[in-house]
Amino acid sequence: MDSAVDTPASPAGTQVAGKPAKPTLPAVRQGGELPTVLSNRYRIERLLGVGGMGAVYRARDLLREQYGDPDPYVALKTLNEEFAEYPDANALLYSEFALTSRLRHSNVIRFYAFNVDRVSQRAFMTMEMLKGPTLDQLISERTEGLNWHELQQIAIPLLEALHASHSVGVLHGDIKPSNVILTADGLRLFDYGLGQPVQGLLPGLPRLSRKRIAAWTPRYAALELLEGGPLTEAADLYAVAVILYELSSGHHPYSRLTAKQAKCMDQGGTLNKPENLPSNCWPALKAALAFDEEQRNTTVAQLLACFSFKPTSLLQRLFGHAG
Repeated sequence: MDSAVDTPASPAGTQVAGKPAKPTLPAVRQGGELPTVLSNRYRIERLLGVGGMGAVYRARDLLREQYGDPDPYVALKTLNEEFAEYPDANALLYSEFALTSRLRHSNVIRFYAFNVDRVSQRAFMTMEMLKGPTLDQLISERTEGLNWHELQQIAIPLLEALHASHSVGVLHGDIKPSNVILTADGLRLFDYGLGQPVQGLLPGLPRLSRKRIAAWTPRYAALELLEGGPLTEAADLYAVAVILYELSSGHHPYSRLTAKQAKCMDQGGTLNKPENLPSNCWPALKAALAFDEEQRNTTVAQLLACFSFKPTSLLQRLFGHAG
């Protein structure tokens, strides 16, 4: 089977002129049944969910439990069975860990460690255990859309998380409602499994081969991704704009069609402002929803500024200059 990753030009174990040879690491076997206990420390309790490439489990950290931690639970992620069959499959998992471990933001999931179980040779990573509804659940329940105050409470931390990711060169690659969760201590953006660094960042990091893998969710994918183009900040912008439109209106901007289908039906020309959205936010949001990348003439930072807007009250307008 072909590899699912684009590896660096100089693979491990080769000599580059003027540089020492890189060590050759043992292959990590991802296939096979998942052990009950990994690395003699993490006891698998139950499956939490399966995504495009990975499977996430609730696990008990036996070391933390031994030292009396009242909450010893972590989320443990490994590749699902389909992707486990690819050569260098562990590189897919490590790439996600390498990217997200560079993020330090309260609204981005926190990763703990990347490990390889010695007995099964199974690669996995651990991260914070998240509890709460995801945005797809909220959207399905609020068919009339969120009011402006509610919308801001979600839009601002989501856009801040994405802006923080882009500011350090990390592209998410699969922004969708089910990858955003509302926890007791705030919103979290998670699942960077299809993410990539911007050009020039982490040049030695293996990248997902998009010629082999197209695992993003079609109705949130920008047109250029559907047509085989590279992942960019503009593609993440389109995806988050679709979510913001859904949250404010209660429905998908393009009737749950892909960008390619919607463009063929000229749905961009009939796109209307959601009733719950202030007029000053609509130009930036509409631009972010453009099918063609070159017409998305706004940024995540500009969207954030619009959604952070606090309109003045009637009393402020009447008496703001009094006295």
